[in-house]
Amino acid sequence: MRYLSALALSAVLSFTLVWAWVVAVPMAFMDGEYPAWRAKEVLLDRCDLGDVVILGDSRAAADILPERMPLRMTNLAVGGGEAIEALAALTRILRCPSLPKMVIISLDPGHFVRPDMFWERSVRYGFLSTADISALRKASRQTGDPSIYQAPNAAGLPAWLRDQLYRIRFPPLYFSSLAHGRGFLRWAPNQRTLTATLLSRGHYYFGKGTGSDAVALDGHMTAFAPLPILDFYFDMLLSQLNQHGIDVRFIAMPVNQATWNEVQPEVRDQFATYLAAYARRYPRFHVAADLMPHWPDRFFGDMFCHLNPEGAERFSADLAQRLQEAPPRTQNEAQKGWLSDTDADASAKVVPISKRGS
Repeated sequence: MRYLSALALSAVLSFTLVWAWVVAVPMAFMDGEYPAWRAKEVLLDRCDLGDVVILGDSRAAADILPERMPLRMTNLAVGGGEAIEALAALTRILRCPSLPKMVIISLDPGHFVRPDMFWERSVRYGFLSTADISALRKASRQTGDPSIYQAPNAAGLPAWLRDQLYRIRFPPLYFSSLAHGRGFLRWAPNQRTLTATLLSRGHYYFGKGTGSDAVALDGHMTAFAPLPILDFYFDMLLSQLNQHGIDVRFIAMPVNQATWNEVQPEVRDQFATYLAAYARRYPRFHVAADLMPHWPDRFFGDMFCHLNPEGAERFSADLAQRLQEAPPRTQNEAQKGWLSDTDADASAKVVPISKRGS
C-alpha cells in the first residue's frame, strides 16, 4: 500500500511539475513560430507601435519589412490571422497612451471564408485572452455561426471543454511540443527568433525558397462567401478604428502567377464588392484598387504565396515609396487611390528608417 501511495504521489508531483513548466516556460518547448507571436505580444505590452501598424495574416507578416519604411512601423500580422486576431491586437493597441496614425489591414480572401488554425495557434500560443475567447463564444451565438469556436479537433473534445482546458494550460494539450522539444531544447533557437522578430519590429519569414509555382487556396476557391462570424469581427474591427479616428488602408499581398492563372474572376469581383461596401460604410477605410496583385513565381518562397526575401524587399520598397509620397493623414483627395498599383520590379528608393538615425 505504501508503494502504491508513493507511486501515486510521485505521479501527481510529476504532473504538477510538468504543468508548472508548461505555464511558466513555453519558450523552452513550443514550436518555431511561437516566439514570433510572442514578440508581437511584447511590442503590444510595451505600446511600441509607431506611426503605422499592420494587422493581418501570414502573407502580411512575411511580405512587409518595417525597417524599410520611411515611418516607424510595427508588423502585428500573424500566421493564419483573421479578423478575430486583428481585433484582439487592436483592443490592446487602443489601451496605449499614443495611437498609430494609420492601420494597414491585409487579409487574403481565404481568411474570410474558413477557419485557419485558431485553436492550434491563436489560442495555444496565448495571443488571445480569456476575455477574447469569451467574446468569441458570445459572438458565435449572436451570429449563429459556431464554425470557429466549435471547430473540430483531433482529440474530439467538445468546444466548451477544450476552451476550459486551454484556459488552464492543461499539459496534455502541449505534450506533442514537449516531446518534440525534449522539454527544453527549443529554448535557445526560440530566444534567437524572439530577438530577431523584435529587432525587425514584428516581421518574420515563412518560406525562403527561390520560387514556387504551387497554386495557393485563392486559386481553388469557387466563390467568395465570408463566414458570418468573420464578417462580424471584420465589421467590429473597422468600427473601432473609425470611432478612434484612425485611418485604415486595406492592401492585398501579391500572389504568384500560378495562383493567379487559376483564380476565378467571380471570386475577385465578389471580394472587391464586399470590401467596397465597407468602404462606403466607414469613411476612414480605403481599399487599394488591386485586390490580387500577381507577381512572377520566382518571388515566392513556398506553396502559400509568402514572398521570399527578394520578393519582400521589392514589395516593401514599393510600399515605402508610396508611404513617403502619401504619409498618414495627408489631406489630399488623391489619397483615396493611394497604393492602388504595386510593381513587382520596384527598387529600393527610400532610405530605411534604421539607416536615417530615426
